[in-house]
Amino acid sequence: MKIYDYNGKKNICGDRVHEARCRHRMTQSDLAAKLQLAGIIIERDSISRIEIGTRFVADYELRELASILNVSVPWLLGIE
Repeated sequence: MKIYDYNGKKNICGDRVHEARCRHRMTQSDLAAKLQLAGIIIERDSISRIEIGTRFVADYELRELASILNVSVPWLLGIE
């Protein structure tokens, strides 16, 4: 599978994930644990890589991130 870069990053939601996570005073480990409870197998270092833009984010992960962080998917994508 080829992973594409967008402006040097593998995702466009990382900055917003970081912002929303910090707003909730949640650690990367906390977020990873909540995603694991939702059925998404992910570790803390993957959350770090998402936030700095070096990890691709699947659509189902984006949906769960939005739900856990209490934001919309468009907001995570920088549309709103």
